Amino acid sequence: MIRLDAISMQHGHQILFVEASAVIHAGEKVGLVGPNGAGKSTLFRLVTREETPDEGQVSIDRGVTVGHFSQDVGEMSGRSAVAETMDGAGPVSEVAAELHALEHALADPDRADEMEALVERFGHVQARFDELGGYGLEARAREILAGLGFSPETMDGDVGALSGGWKMRVALARILLMAPDTLLLDEPSNHLDLESIIWLEQFLRGYPGAILMTSHDKEFMNRVVDKIVEIDAGELTTYSGDYDFYERERAIADQHQQAAFDKQQAMLKKELAFIERFKARASHAAQVQSRVKKIDKIEKVEPPKVRKTVDFEFWTPPRSGEDVAKLVGVEKGFGSRKVYDGFDFLVRRGERWCVLGANGSGKTTLLKMVAGESRPDAGAVTVGASVKMAYFAQHAMELLEPTETVWDALQRAFPRASVGSLRTLAGCFGFSGHEIEKSCRVLSGGEKARLVLAMMLYDPPNFLVLDEPTNHLDVGTKEMLVRALHGFEGTMLFVSHDRRFLSALSNRVLELGPDGPVAYGGGYSEYVSRTGREAPGLRPAAARR
Repeated sequence: MIRLDAISMQHGHQILFVEASAVIHAGEKVGLVGPNGAGKSTLFRLVTREETPDEGQVSIDRGVTVGHFSQDVGEMSGRSAVAETMDGAGPVSEVAAELHALEHALADPDRADEMEALVERFGHVQARFDELGGYGLEARAREILAGLGFSPETMDGDVGALSGGWKMRVALARILLMAPDTLLLDEPSNHLDLESIIWLEQFLRGYPGAILMTSHDKEFMNRVVDKIVEIDAGELTTYSGDYDFYERERAIADQHQQAAFDKQQAMLKKELAFIERFKARASHAAQVQSRVKKIDKIEKVEPPKVRKTVDFEFWTPPRSGEDVAKLVGVEKGFGSRKVYDGFDFLVRRGERWCVLGANGSGKTTLLKMVAGESRPDAGAVTVGASVKMAYFAQHAMELLEPTETVWDALQRAFPRASVGSLRTLAGCFGFSGHEIEKSCRVLSGGEKARLVLAMMLYDPPNFLVLDEPTNHLDVGTKEMLVRALHGFEGTMLFVSHDRRFLSALSNRVLELGPDGPVAYGGGYSEYVSRTGREAPGLRPAAARR
């Protein structure tokens, strides 16, 4: 259905593809993986014809439609979220727009003299709208928006009033409603909460068309894709399986390549030693020449590419008291909506609470109250003795000084730290070489999150309050953070939509449901096992494929 045949492409001095080939068949669910800057976004643009390769060919079967969701959603305002979603549904959306305009015209007394023509045109357009399934379009749009977390009120409100993250959901809903033969999805689970991610997984698993997507969420990728295409060093390599299968096969291939490289190096060392030893002896001239020619003809085996990440290790944090944070009789509301009413909650030393709940249930509000960034309307929130707290929130990234470099920011935060320790810290969080000289102004969302986390964790607190710390982080950084926090000796209270993060790090669960907060002993995995659902309000967890 989509073929990339021996494509080669270069951006400036950066070589993206070298005679790379891959095929996407009808109905396949394909994950596109590769390091940052490898060319994933460029490959999407090649498929959508926004760019063309320097050599080779990208071919799409005749009649195949392609829908592309990217992180750049553009401007949205002046219409409801439902109308904006329906506008992306292809020909039927154009007919819907005309039908809507005709309805207004028919109700306009100033156009009474056109009534006969308007009625006749309305009949034709209405018939065409019905033929295209238009009367079910709004219902499908609302169903998709609901799955992505929209309330009925938000669906009908002005899309211009929404935050960037919610506009991203509208853009995703447009593509899903469009239902093209091939979906190109660039990080579709970004900005989604856990409930919406699980809904999207189920939607994509049942999607009849082909899917090519990138994602930093391993669990999401595992549940959706059945094939992986890897971009690395200009090559496209296909693996027939999910992300876990790809990682296993990639590790095995690296082991085999390392073994072949080591074997060849040992052989070359032996041959070169012979040549060096006997090159001056006439009696061995023929043998020396023979071995020189042999070495020249050998196709050199390259070592496997290094994909290691440097692990961050916490210093031992100071010991806190037994009671780390305590809420007694807390009430909190916004307007007429009561979020907490007489809420009691205790976080003890060594506990790792993950907070689950649908949008608006009060997850971030709870973390803000514990961190002292928001006060309860009634009741008390107290932090225990000897508690040294660090709070990560999305707005924390906005506090970086734009004119500073990464290195400046680290040195300002830790003026007494040695250069070596700060360079190690920077390397752990993905800033190595010239990257530490990047200005904070040009950092991506993921890079800003990495820098803030590095600054927060270097001088270790004993109580971490984390609101979606894995947003924008790539798979490698997420895994490093999970490993680092697994060895953290303090206390944690966190919100995350990443199930790997939830499962690996929690030992308590606070569920914020419609009937009020419920605490569960045991971590997220035990919660899923006990309740049969992966998030509050969802039906029992679907079996893995």
